Amino acid sequence: MKDCVFCHPNFDSNQNIIISNDYCMFLQLEEAQIKGKQLEGSGLIVPKAHRETAFDLTDEEWSATYTLLKEVKRYLDEKYKPQGYNLGWNCGEIGGQHIFHSHFHVIPRYNDEPMAGKGIRYMFKSTENKRIGN
Repeated sequence: MKDCVFCHPNFDSNQNIIISNDYCMFLQLEEAQIKGKQLEGSGLIVPKAHRETAFDLTDEEWSATYTLLKEVKRYLDEKYKPQGYNLGWNCGEIGGQHIFHSHFHVIPRYNDEPMAGKGIRYMFKSTENKRIGN
């Protein structure tokens, strides 16, 4: 895809390739590299080939994502020293996906955050997310 920011990471000058392998790469925005900043250390694992969602990944891309995730964790543990992680895929517009190139969120979590201890389901279980008619 000629204008996809994940197919061409250099399109965003604030986006850095931190680690990569043959099939995927770990991207991190410069602001995520700032100590104490919200989402400190967070980044995305994206396939090098354009795949719309995680459901479109090949077996090789799934395996490479897992392999890279272990490398990313070692890197983040050493550099940022988080106390936990949230990991996740947003798939489709209703699932919260805004860039339609598959990307796996890797979000370090810290014990001094106001939302420490709240997992990815926290916002979905809130009363504000109650479905209409239920």
